[in-house]
Amino acid sequence: MPSRRTALGLLIGACALGARPSASQPADGAPKAFGYDDVVRQARALGERPFDPGGASIPPELSKLTYDSYREIRFRRDKALWRDGESDFRLLPFHLGFLHDKPVQLYVISRGAAVPVPFTTGLFEYGKVPVPKGLSPSLGFAGFAVTTNLNDPKVQDEVISFLGASYFRVLGRGHRYGLSARSLALDVGGEKPEEFPFMRALWVEEPSRDTTELVIYALLDSPSVAGAYRYVVSPGRETRVEITATIVPRRVIERIGIAPLTSMFQAGEGDLAQRSDFRPEVHDSDGLMLHSGHGEWIWRPIRNPKTLRISSFGDRNPRGFGLMQRDRAFSSYQDLEAQYHRRPSYWIEPHGDWGEGRVDLIEIPTDTEAFDNIVACWTPKEPLPVAQPAEFRYRLSAMSATWDLHPYAQAQQSFNGSDVEDERADGRGRKRFIVDFAGGDLAYYQHDPDRLELVATTTAGEIASKILMLNPPLAGVRAIVDATLPDGQSAELRMFIRSRARTLSETWTATWSVPPGDGAPEPLSRN
Repeated sequence: MPSRRTALGLLIGACALGARPSASQPADGAPKAFGYDDVVRQARALGERPFDPGGASIPPELSKLTYDSYREIRFRRDKALWRDGESDFRLLPFHLGFLHDKPVQLYVISRGAAVPVPFTTGLFEYGKVPVPKGLSPSLGFAGFAVTTNLNDPKVQDEVISFLGASYFRVLGRGHRYGLSARSLALDVGGEKPEEFPFMRALWVEEPSRDTTELVIYALLDSPSVAGAYRYVVSPGRETRVEITATIVPRRVIERIGIAPLTSMFQAGEGDLAQRSDFRPEVHDSDGLMLHSGHGEWIWRPIRNPKTLRISSFGDRNPRGFGLMQRDRAFSSYQDLEAQYHRRPSYWIEPHGDWGEGRVDLIEIPTDTEAFDNIVACWTPKEPLPVAQPAEFRYRLSAMSATWDLHPYAQAQQSFNGSDVEDERADGRGRKRFIVDFAGGDLAYYQHDPDRLELVATTTAGEIASKILMLNPPLAGVRAIVDATLPDGQSAELRMFIRSRARTLSETWTATWSVPPGDGAPEPLSRN
């Protein structure tokens, strides 16, 4: 098998065959280190040309791989890039095949030059799959994973991976893979079929012994858009990724999702009808958390709806949003294999001026945990100008607990079941919402609950009754709200706790609807 020296020789050989290291060349002739500006220039040039649907294709023996046979192919960890150096990081490329049929050209930026990583079967173990013959060193890869000393100084664990379209996943300490981030989302939840941008090339800056942040660049492409991305990865208890995106639209895009997150939700607390086995809850994320531009903290529990549901939260310059796995107790899931209690939460913090727009939450009905059915993203109010680069900067944090994000009490669990009425009579539906709040300063009020007030509002219908009672096991309170709504309408209900003029909790919100009577068409499940 090839040694590390042989692998280095392959890198040099690939350059000699025409895949030359790329670097900027200033006017004075002195070479300049390859960086983000170079990727932006490539993205702008790409965006000015019509989309090329051709490009490299993979051999038939790879495209015909099944899910199980593709899983047989694994990167040999003893061949990981940088293994023989002093860095704590390792780079492990993914093999092409199965659904991963778009080759990604992979480069390592070494001493300022972008050196291509050649493909060779010697980097992989094929298990029961016959080793493919005659594959070109320029074939490319499906993506890569990066490992580091995330959980133990002596053990290498994955911290970030890029695989499939523009998807990437990030882990903090103690996490198991769950939800995914995407670099860009197009027409998700819209009338047109969703378009999936993909990575044409990925660059990784070679780390040194003292490197604590790994820098990754990406060139994105699709029929509607080209883009350049920079990811600065800082592993830790909460792994953080500083992201810069430069987007160059080829056409007017009505629904473009910035900083999109994708997750799975099949059943949560109170969803008795959606359980398919012994597990109380089955989900990668249980709520959308928002920090609005004017400072309000909002919690929107995720649901598995009966029909497609899109909830939009209008804002200007949002301070944060994310899909969170707030419930961290094993007893809530009872899943020894999936370990849903260890799935990370992804929190997005925008930098700079994002202007007007909305955070969209798309919930798609599902009867299985095998596929993602939840999407959250920022959608600008106006389409991005065609052929004009638009830059967005933000931080993505992979975290566990949400207590440190704000000082207010948080919704610990809510019992409102499905997104339709509990009962119906005389042309109106009625529904009960039960929410447990804990944390913040609620423990202080346990001996004087009369100072507490439950504030509940609805965008349609009426608040029929509301009850606030102490919840001693949580050192918090339980809020109970009964709401009514006329047939054929939908509404957003909001509630929070305050003491006089002082807000004590985040705002809990949910949507629900009442079907029309007498065979009238269903209302569009979109709020």
